Amino acid sequence: MAVKSPCIEVCTFDGKTGLCVGCLRTLDEIRGWKKMTDHRRHQILNERPRRQAKLARGTPAPSSTA
Repeated sequence: MAVKSPCIEVCTFDGKTGLCVGCLRTLDEIRGWKKMTDHRRHQILNERPRRQAKLARGTPAPSSTA
């Protein structure tokens, strides 16, 4: 079963972190979601707590590697 997108249709990006404030993904991750493996999708979803903390602090997120 495919991993469902975490999109909540907010689609507003934080200028400091580059993360969508709705789903906590980068623009590249959003664009590539349909082509990603379920393993990579799970990795992104598992990073949500860390990303949410970074967004709250307003610090840059590390670049993502696939």
